[in-house]
Amino acid sequence: MELQRIHHVAIIASDYEKSKAFYVEILGLKVIAEHYRAERDSYKLDLALPDGGQIELFSFPSPPPRPSRPEAAGLRHLAFLVSDVGEALAELASRGVVGEEIRVDEYTGKRFSFFADPDGLPLELYEA
Repeated sequence: MELQRIHHVAIIASDYEKSKAFYVEILGLKVIAEHYRAERDSYKLDLALPDGGQIELFSFPSPPPRPSRPEAAGLRHLAFLVSDVGEALAELASRGVVGEEIRVDEYTGKRFSFFADPDGLPLELYEA
């Protein structure tokens, strides 16, 4: 078996419409498909990343909150590669999204910063 790349990451939103607007309108991800699953009272939104990867955005009735940020067991954060972290943060700020200060990875020397989605899921910008 040879793993080639991550195909998708699944996110459960507490407010589906708010999260959908964030990922589509603010982050600019393209909608591949959207389905309502009546048997689960749940939406599933497939979003395309430029490299072919995807984010699956789900809604479920009354999902439990994330235990802590970001050191809860399980997925810690999602990181998006950008050419310039400063420019990306400025663009997010112009859309009302507050990012953290830019830091430098002590091992790679690359710049990075964090911001959050509407549910507080930590998202990282990592400079190419």
